[in-house]
Amino acid sequence: MIPILFASDGEALRARVMERSQLQRDDIAAQVKDIVARVRTEGDAALFEFTRCFDRAEISAETVQVTRAEIDAAYAAATPEWLDAMREAVRRIAAFHEKQKQNTWVDFQPGIALGQKITPLSKVGVYVPGGTAAYPSSVLMNVIPAKVAGVKEIVMVTPPGRDGGVSYPLALVAADMAGVDKIFKVGGAQAIAALAFGTQSIPRVDKITGPGNIYVANAKREVFGHVGIDMVAGPSEVLVIADDSADPRCVAADLLSQAEHDPLAAAIMVTDSAALAENVRAELTRQTALLPRQEVVRKSLSAYGTIVVADTLADCAEIANRIAPEHLELSVREPYALLPLIDNAGAIFLGHYSPEPLGDYLAGPNHVLPTSGTARFFSPLSVDDFVKKSSIICCTRDELEKVADQVILLAQQEGLDAHANAVAIRFGKEIKEK
Repeated sequence: MIPILFASDGEALRARVMERSQLQRDDIAAQVKDIVARVRTEGDAALFEFTRCFDRAEISAETVQVTRAEIDAAYAAATPEWLDAMREAVRRIAAFHEKQKQNTWVDFQPGIALGQKITPLSKVGVYVPGGTAAYPSSVLMNVIPAKVAGVKEIVMVTPPGRDGGVSYPLALVAADMAGVDKIFKVGGAQAIAALAFGTQSIPRVDKITGPGNIYVANAKREVFGHVGIDMVAGPSEVLVIADDSADPRCVAADLLSQAEHDPLAAAIMVTDSAALAENVRAELTRQTALLPRQEVVRKSLSAYGTIVVADTLADCAEIANRIAPEHLELSVREPYALLPLIDNAGAIFLGHYSPEPLGDYLAGPNHVLPTSGTARFFSPLSVDDFVKKSSIICCTRDELEKVADQVILLAQQEGLDAHANAVAIRFGKEIKEK
């Protein structure tokens, strides 16, 4: 049964939840390093060899790219209701991310103009897992911000099934709706390497985003620096702060919506009501027995599921800030009063009718969020992740002359005489060896 801790056990809670990193396996890191190195040097030959080895699929340069016919077949297999829901999700996600766009600006002052140039990335790669982990919603969340940002070309990779087709065809529909330009049937660490360095069939990209298993997470870390990445994501987590106004059935259902993701997922409730804690624990047991994925849920709850009882809602907020959860629900009577106390969270859901799955699918904000405590310093995936920002400086002769002596002084104090000379020489004050 899920344990009930008390606020004094805060550090034990943090250790229970945070020690779930995907990057603590040296054996897997070494294997991934070899895969990446071989794809970098051998290109398609290594890519297709690893596809045969890991995915049991025969892929060639002629069959690796998804065709229009395959996309059309995926549309035909989808229900009209699902297609309508996906189109509504596209609309809402695009509308939200449009508000994040920034424009190039220049501030013209007497003698000097200063500004910032916004430039979309040229080419972005999106990784989409295969099988039961292939979520069309994640395709939308990764692709739409890139499209809104103005990325010129978006390339998607996703593992093939043993028949050589895409293992989860509905991901093709999501990709087409979101505006992906090219889709390739490769997965795993080898796909990340192909995107990072390019092969004869797969174009090299500037940045890679998208979720994946431990091999994909390690591969993204391995190629970082050669390309940008969104983040090295860990398992999913939700923390619900609840008071006595919360319905224990709803709180339990929200916790289970994360626990069903993965045995490593963490479902946590922090409350100032001991009675609610007991009622939620009972509901977790009752509802788990009704779920198709109850085996996954039980593993998650037994390993990382936790209920914490604190003295006050302010104490609950302090615990939440230490955990820095991916998803944070404020299932309390006055959520806006508690919101100023929250510093660390990927996404914050306010009130009793803002369940986390709303954010996963249809609300509009991105569901690609920082995990494993990284909400202390990372933000959700956004339009900003798909642009570069360049500073603009344009100075007149008169303005430079006004500050020349100060620039020279600062440069010489740091022992950089060539820096000083680049200013001095413009005004006949060439700096020579002393």
